[in-house]
Amino acid sequence: MTIQWFPGHMAKARREVTEKLKLVDIIFELVDARIPYSSRNPMIDEIIQHKPRLVLLNKADMADKEATKEWIAFFAEKGIRAIAINSQAGVGMREIAQAAQEILKEKFARLKAKGVKPRAIRAMIVGIPNAGKSTLINRLAKKNIAKTGNTPGVTKSQQWIKVGKEMELLDTPGILWPKFEDQEVGMKLAITGAIKDTLLNLQELTIYSIRFLEKAYPDRLKERYQLDEVPADVVELFDHIGKLRGCLMGGGLVDYDKVAELVIREIRSEKFGPLTFERPKDFFVEKESN
Repeated sequence: MTIQWFPGHMAKARREVTEKLKLVDIIFELVDARIPYSSRNPMIDEIIQHKPRLVLLNKADMADKEATKEWIAFFAEKGIRAIAINSQAGVGMREIAQAAQEILKEKFARLKAKGVKPRAIRAMIVGIPNAGKSTLINRLAKKNIAKTGNTPGVTKSQQWIKVGKEMELLDTPGILWPKFEDQEVGMKLAITGAIKDTLLNLQELTIYSIRFLEKAYPDRLKERYQLDEVPADVVELFDHIGKLRGCLMGGGLVDYDKVAELVIREIRSEKFGPLTFERPKDFFVEKESN
């Protein structure tokens, strides 16, 4: 399965982000805490260049806490401040403004020395589709300003939003990049909901997901589907899950499409508990060996 998704409005959004960059003091880069590396758009590095940034690891409640700590340390080593948040529940909202003020402390001190009156921090929020940008904005603004949705591609335009007197936010549509060099990145984006399911082969995605769980969280997989051992044969595994969960067609045959939908739904709804699909050390060891 080759995963690509680059709607026209994303190309336009990239141009708009580039044009508005000079208007902001800092970039809030929103990533999915479950896939902190794969959910970072490499085009963003090219676009924002040396503009100060704060990485927000959203949906941290759905991610493995120990893995999240590793990712925060990883970004720190790169000279990038990162904090874990949960925009849905409003966790970590105060830390965002505090971190932005710390990052921009020297810049605003220089402006003050030049006689420039104090003003609100201007921030641009960028991130891939379905990362939770609109939910974050609504939490920070404490009212429903930005459109939200459970499917990627809800925000299609830019808007300025005031957050009290201390910050102004520029919302931007989610932007994916034109081509995934690594199809595993596409798989991780798909399993976490960043790509529309209608564009995917859910059976292939399920096989990928189960093999990941078998390697990273074997006990959870076995407990969830009452397995003593995980079958190497995919058909045998699908048959077992299908019969266990009642994903059957006429004549008692297993409906593999329903099995795939079930597994993906249970992963996304945290039936396996908090999951992180990549860790810094594993990721870079794997890349260096290629």
